[in-house]
Amino acid sequence: MIEAPYTLEYYIDDNSKIPFLVWLYSLRDKMTVYRIRARLDRVKLGNFGIVKHVGDGVSELIIDHGPGYRIYYAMSGKTVVLLLIGGDKSTQQRDIETAKAYWKRQREE
Repeated sequence: MIEAPYTLEYYIDDNSKIPFLVWLYSLRDKMTVYRIRARLDRVKLGNFGIVKHVGDGVSELIIDHGPGYRIYYAMSGKTVVLLLIGGDKSTQQRDIETAKAYWKRQREE
């Protein structure tokens, strides 16, 4: 078995909710959820695929499926990926700002 060089952690908000999982579980199409989970499995192995840096230490995984899903994350050290929020092309700018705010709060803790 291959040992994953990256660990995924989820941002937890002030209400003890995990915004990424709330978003993921709200998706109706189970094939989309499967594709996103498969992508995250590849990230754990170091294969990030299509990535765009959006500023303030936050990056965007682009998933070429459906409406163009995005997963926002930030790196903490070399081994941890913090999943901040997910969205699609229609909510991209708002999602980026939210992800940046979450990352700022995470670093202040």
